[in-house]
Amino acid sequence: MVNWDLPCSASSVDLLTQLGAERGLSLRTCLDDSGIVPEVLADPAAEVTARQEAAVMRNLLRHCGGEPGLGVEAGRRYHIAAYGIWGLALISCKTVREVVDVALRYLELAFAFAPITFGEDGELAWLEIEDGGIPADIRPFLVDRITAGIHTIGQDLYSAGIPMREVRFRHPAPPDLRRYREVFGVEPVFAAEANRIAFDAALLDLELPQANDRSRRACEQMCRKIVEARHAATGIAGSIRHLLVRRPGRIPDLPAVAAELHMSTRTLTRRLAQEGTSFRALADEVREVLSEELLCSAAMTNEQIAFRLGYSEPAAFIRAFKRWKGLSPQAFRSRGAMTSLR
Repeated sequence: MVNWDLPCSASSVDLLTQLGAERGLSLRTCLDDSGIVPEVLADPAAEVTARQEAAVMRNLLRHCGGEPGLGVEAGRRYHIAAYGIWGLALISCKTVREVVDVALRYLELAFAFAPITFGEDGELAWLEIEDGGIPADIRPFLVDRITAGIHTIGQDLYSAGIPMREVRFRHPAPPDLRRYREVFGVEPVFAAEANRIAFDAALLDLELPQANDRSRRACEQMCRKIVEARHAATGIAGSIRHLLVRRPGRIPDLPAVAAELHMSTRTLTRRLAQEGTSFRALADEVREVLSEELLCSAAMTNEQIAFRLGYSEPAAFIRAFKRWKGLSPQAFRSRGAMTSLR
């Protein structure tokens, strides 16, 4: 399911407002009821939520929804540079197969707002867009945008592009298919069983001109950190992180956190499992981060840090720290001091 409250780059909204401006819509009209202020679009580091971007899509469709293939026209604008570090990771990949692998692992950074799966069968390879979690009123527009965006990325990665063998959509056909034919180069199929874009499987091993393994690994690391940071601030897990660090020396246990969130421990455990984590993992994560900060920036003894992190005795903290970092708190502190002198 799509997490519509997950933060994402505001660059996609900027592209949508440009599309609206070309059709005579003011910036105010494009952003109406989205909660996004115009100043956000001028900030390259700004983030909005998927829910806010969906509101901008609805404004476009409200005023321009009669235009056939509007989503396809939007997707043509999603060049690889618009995706930031995710796009740089793709450019650095060695082959198309590697592009697909990296792209799907960090799909949350790609404005897709829908799961995409990869398949391969003999001579054909394909990507399928699972649209079940997309609200019906924006579903055709968003699926069209994602599909055209995939095609645009293929053109940016390889000068000759990635020729399509077939393009299928679950939604009904619009009255005019010219834009679809122009962009994809094939006759699209509508009212299909799945949203699918397919190409020759032989192209998966096509070597790309800007491959750089070192750059790809560095970009992947940054993608992973961005995804982790965004998840840390959202959902039940984000709320729990806030509660765990709120009171120094009093990191609450599972029943206390569940009570504060007005749910049973069983429900809280299930909700965390749905987000791919657990209370113990979150508590460990918070303690690890706090321990690093306290060892590097505060003149505190192990006993004082252990109390701050909610351990009953220093030995328990030292054992946990060795498990996290592979060295003792004292060795970690000494290493940090030596680094600061260089």
